[in-house]
Amino acid sequence: MSTKLQNKDTATNPRGIPFAPFVDKVEDYVSSRAEVDGTMKSFQEMISKYQFMEVNTQRRAAGLKEKVPDIQKTLDMPGSESLETTFELNDTLYAKAVIPPTDEVYLWLGANVMLAYPVAEAETLLESKLATAQQSLENCEEDLDFLREQITTLEVATARLYNWEVTMKRKEKAENGGDDEPADQKKILPNG
Repeated sequence: MSTKLQNKDTATNPRGIPFAPFVDKVEDYVSSRAEVDGTMKSFQEMISKYQFMEVNTQRRAAGLKEKVPDIQKTLDMPGSESLETTFELNDTLYAKAVIPPTDEVYLWLGANVMLAYPVAEAETLLESKLATAQQSLENCEEDLDFLREQITTLEVATARLYNWEVTMKRKEKAENGGDDEPADQKKILPNG
């Protein structure tokens, strides 16, 4: 594989995902048919890596799509006024309750840890968490578009490489008088 292919891999998107090589001229990447298999394997390996990244990014985006509305819902809870709600006593039994305003709230931090925060500090924390989650979701969407574009670029490069190889085979076949074997491997028959 040529060094041009390796040098193009150094360019990345803002989150470090490398750009796929764009194959305009196959001759820039392979100089003979012998290099085609290695280059094809390299392209297929890159496609697999991009698909793996795409699946992981889709999972992360799905988690963020659930997380953002939960954080927003928590932020929308009234903090300075009484809250009337219902809560479950049993599977089919609910009771109404009025929750008086409070000076502190409890937030789940994860790993079975809950911490008490003053209301203003909790709102600040939740707003920053919301902004971070929304930015992460935007980044995921941008990365998914980028990954799809890179997969398509590599699929086109693979097709161009394959078509170039077929063209070279046909040229060799035509140069050899239509034989499937290269000129140095032709069988010499007696009487012509």
